[in-house]
Amino acid sequence: GLAVDGVVGKASFEALNMPVEERVDKLRVNLERGRWVLQDFTDTFVLANIAGFRVNYVVDNEVVWSARAQVGQTYRQTPVFKAEMKYLVFNPTWTVPPTVLSKDVLPAVQKDIGYLTKKNMVVLDRNGRVVDPYSIDWSRYNGPNLPYTIRQDPGPENALGRVKFILPNKHFVFLHDTPSKSLFDRAERAFSSGCIRVQNPFELAEILLADQGYDQARITQVLESGKTENVYLTRPVPTLLLYWTAFTTLEGNCNFRKDVYGRDPEVVAALDGPIMVRKGHKVERERVMKDLRENR
Repeated sequence: GLAVDGVVGKASFEALNMPVEERVDKLRVNLERGRWVLQDFTDTFVLANIAGFRVNYVVDNEVVWSARAQVGQTYRQTPVFKAEMKYLVFNPTWTVPPTVLSKDVLPAVQKDIGYLTKKNMVVLDRNGRVVDPYSIDWSRYNGPNLPYTIRQDPGPENALGRVKFILPNKHFVFLHDTPSKSLFDRAERAFSSGCIRVQNPFELAEILLADQGYDQARITQVLESGKTENVYLTRPVPTLLLYWTAFTTLEGNCNFRKDVYGRDPEVVAALDGPIMVRKGHKVERERVMKDLRENR
């Protein structure tokens, strides 16, 4: 996973000097992660490896498509979960989510109200009506108390690019195109706000929609119309967002990746810790779920 630059630099030295014990721990950690999910795999699925910055589409246990990915920044980490991809949206709009609104968009608007026009964004009230941004006293708001929605209209500079792949889930995370294509050239690609940005997304779209008559020519026609179009898959595709810092290729080659979110040590500690057997597992589970509900 290192950048191929012909130089034995800092990253190369770190990889070369990693003790074999740490390599073994990485294998143990990811074998454990595999134990959690591998029994639920189907023959056809989309798999995003967050730590590996890559997305694969597997059909009948064969990788038919693979591409680089950009994942969540370290302070906006992409979650691990499984869901079903149900439809694609061409020429999507982007409704700015609360976190991005509070931390990014609102401060930019307060600094320069022209930011909205530059980004092809509109302001909507609670009834979905467009509001003149110059009629709003933006200094009164910090994000959570903003009584408006900000939406970015379709276009090449839309934050979601020209297509998004929807897998309904509680995290509001999905796969999508991006205007920030130059970032795919980086070796480490933790740049998003949590969603998975996909390189060459229209290749994946064509494969997924092949049985519905969507070749590249038809996809281009839809994009050039500028109109938002939802296309439902005839058969939902299981999609897994997982975190592998060690894995093998189909050829049997072992790969290691940087623990970009720092998640490995906790698993190692659990594996090395004492075996815990709890009484009243059902009662314990109900207590934990109650705590989660109260503190979410």
